[in-house]
Amino acid sequence: MHAGLGQALRGLLLLSARSCSCSGAGRRRRLVQPLPRCSWLSTMAQCSTEQRGRPHSPQYRLYFKNAEGKYISPFHDIPLFAGSKEDKEVPAKRSKTNGSEVVFNMVVEVPRWSNAKMEIATKEPLNPIKQDIKRGKLRYVANIFPHKGYIWNYGALPQTWEDPHHKDKDTGCCGDNDPIDVCEIGTKVHSPGEIIQVKVLGVMALIDEGETDWKIIAINVDDPEAQKIHDIDDVKKHKPGYLEATAEWFRLYKVPDDKPENQFAFNGEFKDKDFAVGIIKSTHEYWKALLHKKADRGAIECTNVLVHDSPFCCSEEDARLIVQSAPPPASGDSVSAEGTVYFYSKWQHVFLFHLLEKK
Repeated sequence: MHAGLGQALRGLLLLSARSCSCSGAGRRRRLVQPLPRCSWLSTMAQCSTEQRGRPHSPQYRLYFKNAEGKYISPFHDIPLFAGSKEDKEVPAKRSKTNGSEVVFNMVVEVPRWSNAKMEIATKEPLNPIKQDIKRGKLRYVANIFPHKGYIWNYGALPQTWEDPHHKDKDTGCCGDNDPIDVCEIGTKVHSPGEIIQVKVLGVMALIDEGETDWKIIAINVDDPEAQKIHDIDDVKKHKPGYLEATAEWFRLYKVPDDKPENQFAFNGEFKDKDFAVGIIKSTHEYWKALLHKKADRGAIECTNVLVHDSPFCCSEEDARLIVQSAPPPASGDSVSAEGTVYFYSKWQHVFLFHLLEKK
C-alpha cells in the first residue's frame, strides 16, 4: 500500500511540475526551469537573466539584460513605475495605472516557500542577484513553524533606497541602506530574477537591529485575486490570517540565529495603501539623490547603463566587461529555487513532502 501511494504521489508531483516552482536541497533530482521572462518595462518588452557561477555557491550571480541585449542593473535601470507599452523613456516618464491604482515594477529575489536568502547585491557593479553570506556561509532562513521558508514572493522595488543617514519621523530610525522590500501575496510562485508588475496594498515598519526596514505588501496585477484586493483591509477580508502570519514571521525569523526578536513601529500595525505609496515615493527621491551624488553612498554601487544623466552611467562595453569578469556559468544548471515541487496550497505540499520523506 505504501509503495503504491508513493508511486501515485510521485506521479502527481511530476504532473504538477509545469505549473509549480522548484527548490532543492540536493537529495532529489533538480527540476529545471526556463529563465524568467519580464513584463513590459518601458522600452523593454522582454528582459532576460544570465547566470554566472554555480547555483547555491558563494560565486553564483544572476545578471540582467534588457530586450536589446544590454546588461543592466536591476537596482538602477529598471523603472520603479511600470511604463505603458508605448512608453519610450527609461526611466518611464509616465506611470502605468490599473484603474486608479499606480503599478510598480518588482524584482523577485526569493520565491515563496524557499529558504535561500537571495538578494540584489547593492555593493557590486550592476547589482546582480546573489545569495547572502553570513560568517562565511551561505544564508538560509529558518522555517518558522508552521511555515516553510518565505511565506510570500519576496523582492524589492527598483530605483528606491532607504537612506541610512535619514531618520524617519515616524519610526525614529534611519534606513537600512537597501532598496525597499516587497512581500507579494498572490497565488503564483515566481522565480528569482523575474520582473512582475504589482499594485501596493499597504506597508509595515520593521525595526531590524535599530534600522527602519519597510515591508511593502503588494499583489501581482495579473493575479486572479487582484481584482478584489485593493487595500490592506481587503487583505484582511480575503486572506484572513495572512497579515498576522507576516508580522509573526518577521518578528521571529532571526531568533534561530541567536538574535533577539525584531520590533515594529506603529505597534506592529499595517498602514494603508496611501501611506505605503508615500513611503515608496520618498525612497525613490532618496535613490535619485544617490544616483546624482547628492547623498553619501558609502559602499553602494551605482553603476548603471540607462540613467544617462547620472555620473555613474557606464557604456555597454563596460557593462559587458563587468559580467565577463564574474565566474563563468556552470553548465547543466538553471535558476531554480531549491529541488521540491511546491503547490499553490502550502498544506498540500507539506503533506506530500512528509509522505515522500518517509519512503
